[in-house]
Amino acid sequence: MAMEQVVELGHLLVFGFLFSFAAYMVAPAMTDVTMEALCPGRDECSLAIYLTGLQQAITGLGALVATPIVGSLSDRYGRKALLLLPATASILPLVILACNRTKVFFYAYYITRMLTAMVAESSMLCLSLAYVADKVPQSRRAAAFGVFSGVCLAGFVAGTVAARFLTVPCTFQVAAVAALAAAVYVRAFVQETDGGASLLHAGDEENSSRPLCLPSCSSSSEDVAPPALPPLRKALSLSDMAALLTTSSTFSRAALVTFFYSLGETGLQTSLLYFLKAQFHYTKNQYANLLLVIGITGSLSQLVMMPILAPKLGEQKLLIIALLGSCMHGFLYSIAWSPWVPYLVASLVIISILVNPCIRSIVSKRAGPSEQGMVQGCLTGISSTANVISPIVFSPLTAWFLSETAPFNFRGFSLACAAFAMLIALTLSINMRPAELQPDSK
Repeated sequence: MAMEQVVELGHLLVFGFLFSFAAYMVAPAMTDVTMEALCPGRDECSLAIYLTGLQQAITGLGALVATPIVGSLSDRYGRKALLLLPATASILPLVILACNRTKVFFYAYYITRMLTAMVAESSMLCLSLAYVADKVPQSRRAAAFGVFSGVCLAGFVAGTVAARFLTVPCTFQVAAVAALAAAVYVRAFVQETDGGASLLHAGDEENSSRPLCLPSCSSSSEDVAPPALPPLRKALSLSDMAALLTTSSTFSRAALVTFFYSLGETGLQTSLLYFLKAQFHYTKNQYANLLLVIGITGSLSQLVMMPILAPKLGEQKLLIIALLGSCMHGFLYSIAWSPWVPYLVASLVIISILVNPCIRSIVSKRAGPSEQGMVQGCLTGISSTANVISPIVFSPLTAWFLSETAPFNFRGFSLACAAFAMLIALTLSINMRPAELQPDSK
């Protein structure tokens, strides 16, 4: 990625850093806060696992509907205007736990967080990637997505380090201030894009991708090239998403890979910390150390490896390698036999973290300039579908195998099942034909 493009996107990168710093800073403390509020003095708590899974499921269901709408609206009203929505929505839940962490305040946080996360986390990602796509030509887009994700991971690392040295009350107070700063920054400094018009005016043929065509704009003759999407008159509907899946083989295959990868990845996140708490009695500081290893290796991978490997290997080969690393990641967690093993396994994130930028880049290259928000929102909505299903499957499975009534002694069974879901995604990516990475023939 050229230095001038990094400078041009600098304000978005600062916003991504602050947003991630605030969001992930509280992650190491949340397991202990949840357990203390719901099951004081215990290392195992089925209620905490079920409530966490329920929150993820409802949040994912809301994001399934909200994110594609927000993404398509950004194609019409601009990226910056819609970025303010997730930036401001993320503040209130942090303020609640910054005040107190008793059972009443926890449930207030739980409900507020469940509602605001529907439009906060997923929308922030899809809008930011659409912003990057508006600014960066296709040949450098995969690397640019990697740089943005790497900066967000750097915020994750900084937040995790800060949480390691702060008390729990101070952690939530600092996170709330950082979230407020992110909202103010995006309002004051992030500039609106031109919807990719500058890329087209530059005369670069690689950026003249033919738009994805929904049935409402398709021609009755197969020999006529599909016209560009007309200006949006209404928000994107679920039927539009379904039509998009059926009219583009690239998008439909990427959607399947995204679904099964997100299913496994969310299952891993749902189960891992409770598994480590029950198996090795991990504390807040040990969680922070583990997340720190993940954040540092992931950030280095996104910022250094992605810009080097993406042009040489191509997104498809890099996607296969990353999915293979994800499978190994999950399976090795499931058989961890000592407290130090999860730290070693976490280093595999240097490979697995590249999955999302590769898929996003493949889809972005297939979409037209006026459709970046729509397709990124749809892909995020599909990921949210998996986020709905995953906790329903993995939360009871985790609680069952961590309890005394487990059918057999394999506490990491739910983690192995999550790895199997990612193995399905790997199989689908291997079977993806090279032609599917090119614009669909009509």
